[in-house]
Parts: sequence; C-alpha cells; structure tokens
Amino acid sequence: MVVLKVAEDIEAKIRRLRELGKVTAEPETPPVKPPTASPKKPPRRPRSISSIRERERRKRILIGASILIIVILIISIGVYSYMQSRSANELKDLRTKKVNEVNYYFSHYNFSNKDCAQKAVQVRNLVLQKIQSANSVDELKEINVKAYFDKAVQVYQECVKEQERIAYEKQLNQTKQAKIQAIEVAFQPLLSMPLPDSLRTKVVSAMKTLESQVMSAKTIEEVNSINPDSYLLSLWRDYYSWRLETIPGNEVILENEKEGTKKLVSKEEATVIFNSVTDYRELLQYKVYKVQYVEIALVLPSDNAVEAQLMPGDQIIIYSQKNLNLSIPGRVDLILLPTTAGQISVSESQSQSSSTSSSTSTTYNENHASTYNPGDFQYSNGTTVSDTYSNSQSASQSSSASYSYSVNLAEILKAIAAGKIQDSQQVEELLQDYGLKLLKLEKRTQLQALPSGTQVVLIVRVPSIFVPDILQNQQYLHVARVST
Repeated sequence: MVVLKVAEDIEAKIRRLRELGKVTAEPETPPVKPPTASPKKPPRRPRSISSIRERERRKRILIGASILIIVILIISIGVYSYMQSRSANELKDLRTKKVNEVNYYFSHYNFSNKDCAQKAVQVRNLVLQKIQSANSVDELKEINVKAYFDKAVQVYQECVKEQERIAYEKQLNQTKQAKIQAIEVAFQPLLSMPLPDSLRTKVVSAMKTLESQVMSAKTIEEVNSINPDSYLLSLWRDYYSWRLETIPGNEVILENEKEGTKKLVSKEEATVIFNSVTDYRELLQYKVYKVQYVEIALVLPSDNAVEAQLMPGDQIIIYSQKNLNLSIPGRVDLILLPTTAGQISVSESQSQSSSTSSSTSTTYNENHASTYNPGDFQYSNGTTVSDTYSNSQSASQSSSASYSYSVNLAEILKAIAAGKIQDSQQVEELLQDYGLKLLKLEKRTQLQALPSGTQVVLIVRVPSIFVPDILQNQQYLHVARVST
C-alpha cells in the first residue's frame, strides 16, 4: 500500500511539472501572424542580457524537470517491477496452494471403483486446468476446490450407484430366469402325466400365474419368496383323485418307490394317504396301479405254509425273509400234496363154504387168477371153486375171494389216466379229494400225517404287480393265513 501511495505522489508531481513547463513555454511562442506582403525585414536587434538569463533559467528548469522525470520513471519502473514480481510470486504461491488442496481432497477419498474413478478424475483434471489457466490472484481465489471435490464425489457415487443398480438389475433378471426355470422343472413331472384336458389347463394356468408373479417382482427377495409348493401339492392331489376315479373297482395297488413298498388298499384309504402328505415331493414317490389278479404256483415246505393247514378260499399274506418290506395279499385257490406223501396198502379177503352127502362122489375143481402190473403198481385177483359129488349123495362147496394192493399215489394216478386198472372209476372216486381230506383229518384229529417239511404246491391268486417280487424271493417266501 505504501508503494502505491508513493507512486501516486510521483505521478502527481510529474503532472504538475508538465503543466509548469507548458505555462513557462507559452510566452516564448509568439502568435503566428498570417503572412502578408511586407516590406523588407528590419535589421535584427541584439538580445538583451535579461533575455539571455531568462533563457538559461528556462533551460535549467527543463533539464531539472527532465532529470526528475527520468528519476521518477526509474522509480516507477522499479516499483512496477517489484509489484509485478510480488504479484507473480503471490499468484504462484496461491496456485501451488490450490493444487495441493486438490491433491489433499482427492487423495483422502477412496475412489475404489476404477470405472467410476475416471469420472472423478475428469472433474479433478478440470479444476487443475482452471487453476493452471488462472491469470490473477482474484481469479484463483474464486476457484472453490472443495466444491469441485464435492462434485467429483457426487459424480463418483452416482456412477457407483448406477453400476450397482445395473448389477442388481442383472442379478434380479438372472434370479427371475432361474426361478422361472425352477418352476417349469417343478411342474414338468406333473405335465408329463396323462392328464385330462381340464386338469392340464389348470396346471398350465397355475404355472403361468407363478411365472407372472416372478416377472412382476421388484426385488430379489420378492422373487425368492415365490414358492410353487402349495400349488403343486394341490394339483398333485387333484391328479391322484382323477387317477383313482379312472381305475375300476374299489381297490388299487399303491406303490411307494422311496420306501420300496407296494400295498393293496381301497380307494378311500389311498385318498386318506394322499391328503395326509404335506410335501408334493413325497407324492411324486407314489404310483397307483389297477388291480389285476393272476394265479401262480408256489412250491413251499409245509413249515412255511402254516404246516399246510390251508384250505382253498383262505385269505393269505405272503412275506419274504429276504425283503421284510414285502407284503403280498392273496388267496388260496388250490392245494396240491406231493405223491411222495406216503404209500397206500390195502388187503381184503372173503370166504364161503357149504357141504352135502351122496352115494356117488364127483369132484370138480376150478381156479381163476388175474394179476396186473401198471408201472410199479401191482393189482391181483384170484377165485377158486371146488365141487364134490359122491354116491352117498354128499357134496361140499366152498368159495373165497381176496383183494390186496400196495400202491404209490403217483403210479396209481398214472395207471388210472392210462386206463390200465379195472374199476378205475371206483378207484378214482376213492382217491377224490384225498389231499384235502387228509389235511382236514389232520386238523380234526390234531395228528400230523405228513412229515414236517413236506413240499406242498399252493395255487394262489395274487395281484399281477407282485409277481416279479415273488419270483425274486421264491426261496424265502412264507405264507400266513389271515384270521377272520
């Protein structure tokens, strides 16, 4: 401020000197007269001493003023140069300060996102460019580094938020696609079933409804909260209800693949089982089959068949020692005892005699014998007749008959079938229901006629679906009679 005041004083003095010089010089300039035709100039008069002195005085004043002006100019130039140098230093220092301020702000903030950090760098470069291009201190002072930093942070955060929004939208869309795919996969097993048109339409409508909910969801949490389980549980129950209605009769085979079991149940029991399941995935383990009965022969030791104390028509359950989960309901249609159950040996004899006396005696003898050997079976028949007449009129007559056979059951059946036995019809009638009579007799007398472990043949009626299980477990089967 002092320097400026001194400069102003010098400039004022210079102005005053200039005015003084003008005032002094004005008398020396005579007024210019217009050129006129004048006569010849008069002779020049010599100057006076006073005029010479005045002229010298003016000259000295002009020289002093010139020197003063030069001095003032030199001082002014020095002051100006000083002021310019000081202003330049102040501008440089302020510029450096502003740059340091920029570096301070931008270095103490974590611009971790490289993509978004470029936007902040652009703002930083802009403020640095303005700082470098400023030509005055006042212009530098007007640059608000903090405002530029705040703007850089704002731009960076907006970029980060935009990227997060884009990433979230991408993740949301991926989640939606995954959820829709999961819904379609969950509905696929049901749609692959032979559904009626009405039920198929209902299933497709439910699937489209869930997919529409997924597409309209705004957040990932909302997408994840959409669960098709309740829809599928209801639809699977509808499917099994329809399946039960399509099967004739009142009984069905219910198979649980997870547990490896098959059951013969009524439709009402199957409905109760389906309604008790709370997870549709458990319903997927069930399969419903129509009951179709077949007859199959089982050759079992009597120990495994209630000691063969079974009768045609008995309700039975077939179990397996190998697979304890196997339980096959059935009914006995026929029981065949083996022919090795024993031998049949029968002997029978009969005799009759009469006598008379006469004077004349005559003797007459007649013998008849027949023997049959069909296979290992032996059948014999013999008749002897003897008549005696005498002169003394005495006569005697006697007759006897005997039947004996010892047969193997298999061989006698073969002989009857071959027609090699006399009175085969009578023998067949005697053997009719032999096995059944024997079993009933054992039951009535509580005496065991058949040896323990005797092989018996059971013709049983079972659902066809259990036949593969029976064939796989033939050596381990046990037959239990259902008590009523």
